[in-house]
Amino acid sequence: MQQWQIGKVKVTRIIELEVAGGTRFILPQATPEAVKPMQWMVPHFATEDGKLIMSVHALVIETPERLMLVDTCIGNDKIRSIPAWNLRHGPFLEELEKAGYVPEQFDTIMCTHLHVDHVGWNTRLIDGIWVPTFPNARYLIGEQEFQFWSEVDPGTLSEDIMGDSIQPVLEAGLVDLVASDHRVCQEVRLEPTPGHTPGHVSIRIESEGEQALITGDCIHHPCQIEQLDWSSSADFDSTAAIETRKRLLAEHSDSQILIIGTHFATPSAGYIKKTTDTYYLDVFTNHT
Repeated sequence: MQQWQIGKVKVTRIIELEVAGGTRFILPQATPEAVKPMQWMVPHFATEDGKLIMSVHALVIETPERLMLVDTCIGNDKIRSIPAWNLRHGPFLEELEKAGYVPEQFDTIMCTHLHVDHVGWNTRLIDGIWVPTFPNARYLIGEQEFQFWSEVDPGTLSEDIMGDSIQPVLEAGLVDLVASDHRVCQEVRLEPTPGHTPGHVSIRIESEGEQALITGDCIHHPCQIEQLDWSSSADFDSTAAIETRKRLLAEHSDSQILIIGTHFATPSAGYIKKTTDTYYLDVFTNHT
């Protein structure tokens, strides 16, 4: 289990799955031939033969007064187009409990965006009905992000994300639609990072002079830290996504702001370092 301490705030990673290879559909420019020269990524983020290693995980944020969860992964029992994500029966809730948490404890769920691998455990299937997994939490969803997906014709989508993962929490009265720069509490706020989706946000943590940034999918994989123009096949606006990465990397390079990647494989976090003409991630390996 990985944990990071940012001042008085503790962040804990809950893994749903972690895999090497099979990710070319997400980052088509990251061929083995292109990845192999990036030796700083081995062994954490790539194999010696150039296969990317990626993770799907949620992040628990525990402040002195709040208990929050960022991005609820893929979920169980949901019909999905990616075979490894389809009709899963994984132990995510058991892993959450091993870390010391149960769903009823959480007061806030934050979705960086509304893609399938970030909203899945918003709900779970009970007696054939999708019900909120975190019944005592407020689900914070960016208003711009929600508006975009609400206007998409469901018939054009291969998965009923809104129907199985968003609509049930809406109907339960648990959703707050918020601005892209919404402050959640003293230590936690949203930060707009558009491009991957129109209303994509990252999560900024600030406590006792220390800072961290949870990326969401504005940086899908650390290879995009060196190759800023490598775009995800799922990007809504790849030009805007590249500009977001350029801004973030320039702003955070050679700083003490911990970058925690939503899909970065173990150890999942590090500091942006600038080279002569690009950047890399200096991994932070302290964990429990």
